[in-house]
Amino acid sequence: MGFLDVRERRSFQPDKLAKLNLFETAQMFCDVYCLEPGQAQKPHAHVGATKFYFVLEGRGTFTVGEERRELGPAELAWSAPGESHGVENTSNARLVLLVAMAPNPNAAK
Repeated sequence: MGFLDVRERRSFQPDKLAKLNLFETAQMFCDVYCLEPGQAQKPHAHVGATKFYFVLEGRGTFTVGEERRELGPAELAWSAPGESHGVENTSNARLVLLVAMAPNPNAAK
């Protein structure tokens, strides 16, 4: 087990969303995503994995399946295995998300 201060892991890139790994195991990964206004992760799906986005700061528009919804701090969006999902920072402020997925698709099989 380990301990992290997620606020210290925030970092933004001018050209694309920043994905910053907090930790990774064979079972799951956990990242912080930092999005400037206008940045997005296009809808996509992961066969066999569940993923969630938990809003730490800001507001964004989340897509899960066919539904789009604006979420803010302490709100969560999650997708079932194979379900399309994505996020767009449609606000004028920065968006910071805690993101996890299990099982970890990056783990060695």
